[in-house]
Amino acid sequence: MPGLNLSRDEAGVRGDLLRVDAYDVQLDLTQGPEIFTSTTVITFSAREPGASTFADLEAPRVHEIILNGRSLDVATHFVDSRVLLPDLAASNELRVVADCAYSNTGQGLHRTVDPVDGNAYVYTHFEVPDARRVFTTFEQPDLKGTFTFTVTAPADWEVFSNSPTPEPVDGVWSFAPTPRISTYITAVVAGKYHVVRDSHTLASGQVVPLAVACRASMGQYLDADEVIEVTKQGFDYFTRMFDQPYPFEKYDQIFVPEYNIGAMENVGCVTLNENYVFRSKVTDTRRQQRAETVLHELAHMWFGDLVTMRWWDDLWLKESFATYVSVRALTEVTRWPGAWTTFANDDKSWALIQDQLPSTHPIVADIRDLMDLLTNFDGITYAKGAAVLKQLAAWVGSDQFFAGIRHYFARHAWGNTTLTDLLEALEKTSGRDLSTWSAEWLQTSGPNTLRPRFTVSPDGLFDTFVIEQEAAEEYPTLRSHRIAIGLYERGPLGLSRTHRIELDVTGPVTEVPDLVGQPQPDLVLLNDDDLTYAKIRFDERSLDTLITGIGEFAESLPRALCWTATWDMVRSGELAARDYIRLVLNGIGRETDIGVVEQLLRSLVTSLERYVTTDAPAGIVADAAYEHMTAAQPGSDHQLAWARLYARVAERDTDLDHVAAVLDGSAVVPGLAIDTDLRWALLSTLARAGRVGRAEIEAELVSDGTTAGLQYAAGALAALPDPETKAEAWASVIDRSDLPNGTQEAVVGTRGSSGGGFMQAGQRDLLSGYVDRYFEALPAVWADRAAEISRTLVNGLYPRLWIEQSTIDKTDAFLTEHDPAPALRRILIEGRDDVVRALRARARDAA
Repeated sequence: MPGLNLSRDEAGVRGDLLRVDAYDVQLDLTQGPEIFTSTTVITFSAREPGASTFADLEAPRVHEIILNGRSLDVATHFVDSRVLLPDLAASNELRVVADCAYSNTGQGLHRTVDPVDGNAYVYTHFEVPDARRVFTTFEQPDLKGTFTFTVTAPADWEVFSNSPTPEPVDGVWSFAPTPRISTYITAVVAGKYHVVRDSHTLASGQVVPLAVACRASMGQYLDADEVIEVTKQGFDYFTRMFDQPYPFEKYDQIFVPEYNIGAMENVGCVTLNENYVFRSKVTDTRRQQRAETVLHELAHMWFGDLVTMRWWDDLWLKESFATYVSVRALTEVTRWPGAWTTFANDDKSWALIQDQLPSTHPIVADIRDLMDLLTNFDGITYAKGAAVLKQLAAWVGSDQFFAGIRHYFARHAWGNTTLTDLLEALEKTSGRDLSTWSAEWLQTSGPNTLRPRFTVSPDGLFDTFVIEQEAAEEYPTLRSHRIAIGLYERGPLGLSRTHRIELDVTGPVTEVPDLVGQPQPDLVLLNDDDLTYAKIRFDERSLDTLITGIGEFAESLPRALCWTATWDMVRSGELAARDYIRLVLNGIGRETDIGVVEQLLRSLVTSLERYVTTDAPAGIVADAAYEHMTAAQPGSDHQLAWARLYARVAERDTDLDHVAAVLDGSAVVPGLAIDTDLRWALLSTLARAGRVGRAEIEAELVSDGTTAGLQYAAGALAALPDPETKAEAWASVIDRSDLPNGTQEAVVGTRGSSGGGFMQAGQRDLLSGYVDRYFEALPAVWADRAAEISRTLVNGLYPRLWIEQSTIDKTDAFLTEHDPAPALRRILIEGRDDVVRALRARARDAA
């Protein structure tokens, strides 16, 4: 619907015309499972009396539209999700009464029923254009207003919003007005939530009430103490670093089911993915990820909520800033001081992958309309932007960086800003001209590659040393980098740094005179300490050192940088996948950082399924997984990670026999808890191998009849290797639209780590007929489904398992014949690139 796709130009015109004063929103959630009533009153002024504009609303039925006391005909004034507002006065009041629809897609007001106890739960999610699904709104971030929510709900429910929760009167919760905020960060959450309350007193004496909540049936698993501890650490850190009090009255964090994303920074009412409530043992990586998410959303209370971007071109800035400062906080004030290692291995790896796709774009993307915005929630927006902000802090100096941030908050509190406002603040405090930096880093695409080139004298000393900087032909910018170079030697304490220098790298060649006369070490590491955003490469001796001894690093960060670089070499066709597998298996046993271990295990799976040319390494990896699982400290995170890998790569009869024995208890791995989530992972392994069927999956569901259990079962069923079940799974997501978003993701195979789902690498022959069916179904799927669902289906079912020219040809034919919308085109060209890259990697592996 064109009315849903607000353009930047339309928003600019409306933003210049209007000033919003207040919203009064009344929601009645007692009208049944499909519809709720929404009554909105907006008071606003117009700079040009007599002008016309529109408000945004998506509703199956509108009962009345009253503008300045005059009733407007609904049939002619509610058109294409827009409420048309003619002949405005200087001061205006708009009242709209509508029936709005609950969703099962995670957008607008999502409603779900807990299969355990039958309780209903609702929560809002509005980023970016979905407040209009719940109330009438001027849906753009620069039209801030105050919001007064009144919610009618069952009397035994808990109800949350942006303001503190009042005592209900006869099932009505009347919330106090909020400060001036944007529409997309408002929220209503309601249901029989289990709630843990606390408070935190800041150094200033400000007392912030805290709440952590989840569904009643998940309450036994909610480790609220750890969530609250991290939250308090974040409050102390951010209020000190930003020199700004917490701007709102309270801080609630609510874990909600069937959530499309990790979390959302609603003002004082953050919603988080319920997968962060751990029913089973998880590795510390997941706890660190949760802590980073908690801190990320808390940082948004200042950067995003107190000060908000004017338009979505600067979406990257709020997300990148929150990522950067949350990792800093993790490192400096929590029990995860090695968080920069995780960032280097995980976030930056994601950014480098995204930045080398044909769909890459500048960090500051050109967001012409909301459809452009939905296309650009990606690794550039979050991870590359955060890496570049880290580089900026190194460029201007950390103290000067945060001085600029404090100046920015003091000047722009409660307002809307652009990137220019932040750069001006940083220039003021650092004395640096950032115009060149901004042009190089924010307005260009693609990563640079840094390579060491040197000559060595007969006695083993560097005669010459330069750094060569390269750029992709289509993105030729050579940037200014601040980097460190580390020289590493093998010794009794492992692979340790013996020398370090720091310098600026500019242009195609940078001479490094400080290294002339130094002995050539076992390893030369460019970008040591991870100061810049770039790809790094190694000389031959350094690469040999890594293949045989990467596990010998005494520190975790340089090891993570080398893991990331070698994985990028595999994906770029510069290192054979079988050599990478050897490198990983040689070194992973000495990797202490569990987050790095889990990332490496995922890369092993990708190498086996997509990049090697024979099946021989699969058995080697399975043997290694079994050995590490049984040799690891009982009950440790490493043991659990290896057990999950073993389940994922088990294909030989002997391995499948052992998986079955572990599942039924006839074989015991000391210390390995076969809890709910691991049971599903083991069962999914047996399902995709045809060792179990529908009966066993349904029996497991009887013992885990939760929302998560339903999703796991759907994924396991979709993995079964028989034509009838595959046809049922396909129809459930392509021919029907009644499955909730979480269940659809499980069927496709994009939710969780159980290994279930429709697409299975070992079932290519069985699934070959679905390649053509995929392209036939694309137009209807894209046109008829909600944006979140259509992206899940199109991306998750893309035939990237067929690593052959015909997949590329069919993709090209569809792109030519259908000229798809930009968001759909992007998913397809990224899938196509996956196949091209896999073909290149296989050619390198075969060589």
